[in-house]
Amino acid sequence: MLYPTTGEVTAGARALALGYPGICRLGEVGRSRAGRPLLMLTVGHGERNVLVVAGPHANEAAVGGATALRLAHTIARRRADGDDDGSSWHFLLCIDPDGAALNEPWLSGPYTLRGHYAHFFRPCTAEQPEWLPAGEDDRCPALPETRALVDVLDALRPVLQCSLHGIDVGGSFVQLTSDVPGVPERIGKSAAELDIPLESGSSDAFQWPSPGPGVYVMPPCDDPAAGDGAHSTWVRAQRYDGVTAIVEVPMWACDRSADTTPHPDPDRALRTAGAALRRDLPAVARVLDAVETQLDDPDCPLLRTVRELVGLGPALTADWDPAVRAPGAAPLPDMTTARVTSIEVYAQRIPLRAAAMLRQVADVPPVARLVDTWCDAYERAYHPRWVPVTDQVEQQARSVLAVYEELHV
Repeated sequence: MLYPTTGEVTAGARALALGYPGICRLGEVGRSRAGRPLLMLTVGHGERNVLVVAGPHANEAAVGGATALRLAHTIARRRADGDDDGSSWHFLLCIDPDGAALNEPWLSGPYTLRGHYAHFFRPCTAEQPEWLPAGEDDRCPALPETRALVDVLDALRPVLQCSLHGIDVGGSFVQLTSDVPGVPERIGKSAAELDIPLESGSSDAFQWPSPGPGVYVMPPCDDPAAGDGAHSTWVRAQRYDGVTAIVEVPMWACDRSADTTPHPDPDRALRTAGAALRRDLPAVARVLDAVETQLDDPDCPLLRTVRELVGLGPALTADWDPAVRAPGAAPLPDMTTARVTSIEVYAQRIPLRAAAMLRQVADVPPVARLVDTWCDAYERAYHPRWVPVTDQVEQQARSVLAVYEELHV
């Protein structure tokens, strides 16, 4: 199985709507900044709504779109067979089709780290649809994609919102806005069957409580540990007593991501990772400075992200690097091998992303050397093994169903 393009996902949704008339319907809920339609496939006619959002990050749109179709097929077959639990499922097929289009040259393969980063794109934070602006007024308008998503949430008042995400190297995990007992066991069983490690110390949920391996529960929005989640559409469903699940699957598995034994020397490892991140991002910045005046479009989406990343080095390490943490900062959690590995992967991933995006607009020897060197280092450090697309989709779909079914036991 190959990753589908957004066009192929749309074609699959249209086929479902034609194949299950009266059960499935496809409609437009808005337009992207570039005028692409934001499409939602609805399955069923129940009063209890579930919303599944694919493509909130452009580099993760393909697996999310495939999972949305997989789930839609499953629910449509159940309804056709007379199994109706009173729910309607709504699938936003890709909430950022503009960004997804920039990643699509890679989707047909080869599925290698170099191939992935040859066409990698992820928007800067302000252009990611799930992040809410500080104030929605004329000076800081919401993106049209964000507005469409918020409008859908407010109209549906879903009992469950599932946001479909993915990572390059690591394990599978789920972040929840409220604890849902039974989920850790369900996703753990699925991951074991598919030979996908559980991300048991995710840096994305550094200070979040974990009821079981691979599951994290977001603290209240007024808790600083909630981080960016407190300023996202993830918490919108809470207005209607709904739960949001952020479902992550890896493209390449790293077995160390599941190792919950104590790390032998976390202080040294964290200092090394922090120093590397603060060293490598400026290396990308220096290349950008050298070529910026020669670029055809110095304000293209790729470069907007590169500029954001190269300025974030110290801020990105402040939570976990002992060399720069504030004296009064909250104590670090137990630093297991999984938790340290997640931070180490993160510290290598961010500069590599910046260099890879810069290379697409300025393929000069200095940045090409950075990308090639860092891809090699990534592979040597973590021995990543490819997770077949079918298995990525299966784990993501099972995780969504696990949260829904355990929420309504």
